[in-house]
This record gives sequence, structure tokens and C-alpha cells, in this order.
Amino acid sequence: MTELIDLLKSRRSVPPVALETPGPDGAQLETLLRVAARVPDHGKLAPWRFIVFEGAARDKAGDIIARVFAADNPDASAERLEQERARLALAPVVVGVVSCATPHVKIPEWEQVMSAGAACMNLVVAANAMGFAASWLTQWYAYDRRVLAAFGLGDHEKMAGFVHIGKAGAAIEDRARPDMAAITSRFGE
Repeated sequence: MTELIDLLKSRRSVPPVALETPGPDGAQLETLLRVAARVPDHGKLAPWRFIVFEGAARDKAGDIIARVFAADNPDASAERLEQERARLALAPVVVGVVSCATPHVKIPEWEQVMSAGAACMNLVVAANAMGFAASWLTQWYAYDRRVLAAFGLGDHEKMAGFVHIGKAGAAIEDRARPDMAAITSRFGE
């Protein structure tokens, strides 16, 4: 087996709360984003883009999330608001992958959305290959138009996910994986 196959066979998401510093430096992050952008892209539309949350920007983003949460949950405790505020501050680096799918005469929107998902997965795999741990998440704020607008997304854009990147603070147990016989069929048999 190749190293890549071994990596893919053992890859596992690490929750943001279990991610520690260091995160990728500038050059490493540039490499990760270049790899994330090397996905199937029918029509060369680049129907995705990246928003990097690092340093103090993670706290600024957290303030937006907490403010929107508080508006919808006026009875939320200070502790709960702090949990919301910390959403993008747990990992050293978080990359928002924005799906920019638009109607196209030849390229179905579904293909464009899948390309954004592939960018997320490439980012996760590349981070793991670079020695980092990662987790691809959405959560409620990935669907809230007020948060998305404050993060700079246009009305037609959606958040494909937030990829949290750092070093695993502790060994994470693998979860149960699907029974391959239960999810695999062969046409014509």
C-alpha cells in the first residue's frame, strides 16, 4: 500500500475542542488551499472560495456568531453565549469553504456544489497528510444568513463547511465504520 492509501484508510476527524496549536503557518496554509482547489471542476468555474479565520479574526467571527445567537435566544446564559463565541476559536486555523454555485447552461448546479464538497475533503486530507488533524463541520451558523452576510457571503452563496485545522491534543478513538457489504452493490447481480 502507498502512504496515501494508508492515510486515507486511517483518516479520522478530530473535534475542534481537541485541536491545539500549532496550526499551519502561512506557507503551509497556502499549500493546503492550493491542494483544496485541485478538485474536479467541470467547466473550470471554480464554484467555491475560501475564507481563512486565524488569530484575532476567529474572535471577531465568534462575536458575530454569539450576537446572532443572543438575538434568537435572549434567555441564553453567559456560559452558553461564550460557547457560541468560541465556535471558530478552538482550532488554530479555520477555513470556511464557500459554495458559489450559480446557474449555468452546461454545468448543473449539483456538480458545482459537489465540487465545493470535494474542496472541503481535499483540504481535510491535505491537512492530515501535512501532519495536522482536521474536522469539517457546519453547525447552525453555517446556515444563518445573518452570520453568512457578516462573513462576506453573497445572497447566492452557501457555506459548504468550516474546516478546523490544528494538532490533535490527544489520541482520538476511531468510530464504527459502515459495513461495506451493506453499502455496496454490483449492478447486474
